[in-house]
Amino acid sequence: MRRHTRRWPDAVHHDGRDYLTTAQTARVLGVRPATLYAYVSRGQLTSTRIAGVRGSVYALAEVDAFARRTVSRPPAGVVERIRTELTLLADDELYYRGERAVDLAWSRDFRQVAGLLWDRPWPTVDPTPVRVPAQWRGIDIIRTVGDHLGARDPHRHDITPDAVVGVAARVIETTVGSLPLIGVDSTRSDASVARRLWPRLSPMAPTPSRVALLNAALVLLADHDLSAGAVAARVAASSRGSAYAVISAGLGAFDGPLHGGATSLAQEFLSEVLRAPDPAAVIGRRDRLPGCGHIVYTARDPRAESLLSALATEGGRDDIPAAIDAIRAGAVDRGRGLVNSDLALAAVATRFRMVPDASTTIFALARIVGWVAHALEEYSQAPLRFRPEGVYVGKRPSGT
Repeated sequence: MRRHTRRWPDAVHHDGRDYLTTAQTARVLGVRPATLYAYVSRGQLTSTRIAGVRGSVYALAEVDAFARRTVSRPPAGVVERIRTELTLLADDELYYRGERAVDLAWSRDFRQVAGLLWDRPWPTVDPTPVRVPAQWRGIDIIRTVGDHLGARDPHRHDITPDAVVGVAARVIETTVGSLPLIGVDSTRSDASVARRLWPRLSPMAPTPSRVALLNAALVLLADHDLSAGAVAARVAASSRGSAYAVISAGLGAFDGPLHGGATSLAQEFLSEVLRAPDPAAVIGRRDRLPGCGHIVYTARDPRAESLLSALATEGGRDDIPAAIDAIRAGAVDRGRGLVNSDLALAAVATRFRMVPDASTTIFALARIVGWVAHALEEYSQAPLRFRPEGVYVGKRPSGT
């Protein structure tokens, strides 16, 4: 919004006062005429009519006062920027609380990184499995587990930090134990999340290097600043919703083709390229290449590069690196010359013959940590601060 000067040479002088037309007032305030009508309907501005002047006019003094008032402070309940200590995206790098995420991925367990983001250790929980249909998507199992646990938790509305991280750990650990078993489960109850998760996703043996790669994926996907899911989680926390509500809100925003579902699309695309006799032809027919480009990173996605580099050392399936290179070349031709974490996660899932929606399941389980970290920050802020002002642009009531 622009502050206007007190002098307006074309102002309409009437009854000892100066008035501005609708167009002039909109220009002064830096808004559209429809926004002016919204201000009037909410009683923030007063419009009037003057004989001989077409349309509504606004008293210059009132417009001036309104402009000064709204420039000096944002509208109540509206948040445009969120101060956070969690995640920094800078110079094509990702940091959690000042520590490089790629370094954490290969030096810390997923539970330890969750503790870093939560600013408190991962609690010990009792992950009693929940019975769910084997054909369900992983994300639906996560949602069902959260609802099941929440409905039976007499303290579900406790939003103290220890209670909140307890919910997050319980939902993650219980979901892992509730996913259908694909491989041989020989894990101990105190094994890492990645080790417990592996036989629920892949029939292949959980070698230490493979489990380390899955752990790295969980760490690298734990948070990514204010993505759609994180914002949804914060809105739920701002209204003082429970940790279960926070996770449900995050999943709601996550479960779509432009967020969490993008990993499944990338996995399907990679499989199509791998099956094709002529991968370049398949890539060339696509208007959009799933798993390529990013709205934040410009030259490289550090999460993708880290996972793909580690995957290359696993050996086997030489066709996957070749397919990634072909997709990368196609992305360069379209001006989107980087592969992102969606494609890297798809490559991991494909290489280890994981279930079709494994990449999305990994992503969602990891991101619960970030959503809850954002909720912990939001619980310490003033409540209900996410209240954008609607600008009505529909049909005006008669007589206005």
